[in-house]
Amino acid sequence: MNTFQLSQRIGIRVLGATRFAGGFARLTGQAFSGLFEYPFPLKLIFQQSYFIGVESLLLVLITGVATGSVMALQFGYGLERFGGTLYVPKITSLSILREMGPVFTSLLVAGRIGSGMASEIASMKVTQQIDAIRALGTSPIQRIVIPRLIACMLALPLLTLMADYVGLLGAMMVVKFEFNISYSFFYAKILETITLADLFTGMAKTIVFAFFIAISACWKGLTTEGGTRGVGQTTTWVVVTSSIFIMIADFFLTKFFIITVFPKY
Repeated sequence: MNTFQLSQRIGIRVLGATRFAGGFARLTGQAFSGLFEYPFPLKLIFQQSYFIGVESLLLVLITGVATGSVMALQFGYGLERFGGTLYVPKITSLSILREMGPVFTSLLVAGRIGSGMASEIASMKVTQQIDAIRALGTSPIQRIVIPRLIACMLALPLLTLMADYVGLLGAMMVVKFEFNISYSFFYAKILETITLADLFTGMAKTIVFAFFIAISACWKGLTTEGGTRGVGQTTTWVVVTSSIFIMIADFFLTKFFIITVFPKY
C-alpha cells in the first residue's frame, strides 16, 4: 500500500466519523424535540418495551446467573491463596452491582436489540417505507426513533436490576457449595457492603448505554444504502459501534461516580 492509498483510506475514515458525529447529534436533537410534539407515540413505546424488555428477559437472567457464578469462583479461588475467602461476598456484590451487571446486560441488549432495531429500520429504508411514512405526513422520528429510544432507556435499567438479582443468587449458591460460606453470612455481608448508591449508579449507567444503543441503531438504519447487503453491513456496524460506546462510556461514568458519589474512595 503506497502513501496515496493510505492517506485516501484515512481520509475516508475521518469523513465517515465526521458524518456519523454530525448525524448522531442531529438525530439526538430531533428526537428530544419530538418528545414535545403531538401525538405522543405511547402505544408504540409499549410495543417496543415488550420487544426489548420481556423478550430479552430470559437471555439476561441466564447471563446474570452465569456471570455471578463465574465471578464468585474466580474471586473465591483467588482470595483463598491469601486466606481472604470471607471477603468474596463483599467483592462479588460490589462488582456485580457497579460493573458486571450493567455492562454485560447492555452488551447483550446491544447485540440482540441494537442489531434488531438497525436491521428493521434499514429494511424499511431500502424498501422505501420511510419515504411512504413521510408522504403520509408522519414524522419518521416520531414513529420510529422516539418509541425505540424511550423503550430502550426504560427497559435496560429494569433488565439490569434483574441481572443483578440473579447474579447475586448465582454467586451465593457457588460460595455455599464451593467454599462452604452459608447463605446467611453471604446475605449479611451484602447488606453490610452495598448501598443504594451502588445499585442506582449501576442502573444510571444503563440509561446512558441505552441512549447510545438506540440512537446508533436508528441513525444507521435511517441512513442505510445498498439494498440487502447494506442491511447486513448496518447490523454489524451497530453491534460493534454500540459495544465500543458502552465500554468507553463505562470508563468515564465510573470515574464520574467515583468523584461525585463515592468521594471517600
